[in-house]
Amino acid sequence: METDRAAGPEAAALAGELRPVLARLSRRLRQQADPVDLTGSQINVLVRLERDGPATVSGLARAEGVRPQSMGATVAALEVAGLLRRDPDPADGRKAPLSLTPEAREQFAAHRLAKEDWLQRTLARELDADELARLRDALALLARIADAG
Repeated sequence: METDRAAGPEAAALAGELRPVLARLSRRLRQQADPVDLTGSQINVLVRLERDGPATVSGLARAEGVRPQSMGATVAALEVAGLLRRDPDPADGRKAPLSLTPEAREQFAAHRLAKEDWLQRTLARELDADELARLRDALALLARIADAG
């Protein structure tokens, strides 16, 4: 356990340096897609539905940790924008799970491609082969950190 105690101050210093770098990278990636006039809550709902599939307003509210009334307002704005649709639940006609419209899926795909294109071009321009290999090694570590409980 000596190694763990010795790494404590080093880990704290690295965490302090890593967080702002990751935040800057995240901002740069967001800038690469066309600006979207959506709130953070609206984007979170769209991302959750893209990742997890259809959900009810109450299910989204639970998942996002907000009141159903607040989620209802968020969802209503997305429906008006043509990004969400309600489909009747075949098992329970009282429910109408929300899902992304084809337009929303197209926007996600276009934004994802724009971000990946910028990142690929930047990696190719800024890093040599050795640095790309080191970044690949670091990626595995970052993925492990992201997946840690």
